[in-house]
Amino acid sequence: MPDLSSDELRRYARHLAIPEFGIEGQRKLKAARVLCIGAGGLGSPITMYLAAAGIGGLGLVDPDTVEITNLQRQILFGQKDIGRKKLDVARERLLDINPHLDVQIYPEYFTAANAMRIAADYDVIIDGTDNFPTRYLSNDIAVWLRKPNVYGSILRFDGQVGVFAPHLGAPCYRCMCPQPPPPGLVPSCAEGGVLGVLPGLVGTMQALEAIKLITGIGQPLLGKLLHVDTLSMRFRTLTLRRDPDCPVCCDRPTITQPIDYEGFCGISKMPTSASDVPAMTVHELKELRDAGDDHFLLDVREPHEQTIARIEGAVLIPLGELENRTSELPRDRRILVHCKSGGRSARAVSKLRELGFNDVWNISGGIIAWAREIDPNMAEY
Repeated sequence: MPDLSSDELRRYARHLAIPEFGIEGQRKLKAARVLCIGAGGLGSPITMYLAAAGIGGLGLVDPDTVEITNLQRQILFGQKDIGRKKLDVARERLLDINPHLDVQIYPEYFTAANAMRIAADYDVIIDGTDNFPTRYLSNDIAVWLRKPNVYGSILRFDGQVGVFAPHLGAPCYRCMCPQPPPPGLVPSCAEGGVLGVLPGLVGTMQALEAIKLITGIGQPLLGKLLHVDTLSMRFRTLTLRRDPDCPVCCDRPTITQPIDYEGFCGISKMPTSASDVPAMTVHELKELRDAGDDHFLLDVREPHEQTIARIEGAVLIPLGELENRTSELPRDRRILVHCKSGGRSARAVSKLRELGFNDVWNISGGIIAWAREIDPNMAEY
């Protein structure tokens, strides 16, 4: 294991003072390399605390740029960083926290094509993502590479943390969740919202689990799922068991290499953007409205979203209720559908076309595009 410089000995003095940790624990951290998939709400506290703790190598995967909506919870970034690549900002911030850190950045999506290459050189994989395809992919890669996968998820006021590691006797993510939920059933953080401090709590616990795994101190959440309800501040620990028929981690696995994870989660079968269904821009919508065109404007967001911002005249039917409320829709008028940014409305258009509504169009970019390009006084969220 690497030695510690005099500067590092001073920097980590509070660690060295812990009898169970000491110099040996700190040297183990310096020797370790951790891959964090996602540099957002969870990735921010994960990477900042690991950098401060003295992890030797840290890899970050994220293709996105900083947006103003990130700043409510993604504490790696500030106002001046809006528009910059997240990983460029993250590397600067993390090296400022600890110049002894080796930071490798991968400004790309974590996909079946590159996952094995990216993850191969790391000791621990931390899942800081918010979508099911990447969760299954990171799980499978971790199983095949025999590396612990530190899982975390957040939504609204609730969070979960666990460690999946079949090579250490624990189940994998597929053992807990053999099949993904139907597309659109579980909202993303962008659709469902998340309390800003929640990813700080969950991400910090993920960083802690990684430190425990690397140093060998304490009892990591192997075979356990910790659930936190922040409204009541209740913590529950659930015991997970390995699935003897798990297609990835059982004795005779049926999945031994990356698959089509979007297809497995049903996403490739469901339109998610304006390019997959008949669509029009917000400027074309405005032209129709200005010309007095006789159309039906359908809003498929949730009621609380409409209280933040709404387009005058839009009728609200949440996406989850749409199939049971088609009697409220006209069949002799053009139906224009919008949501927050275009994903849910694209799925709504596809569903309505399956149900026999032919003249149905998605509004590309949703109400966010309307606020940015048509009505700058409208609130964004």
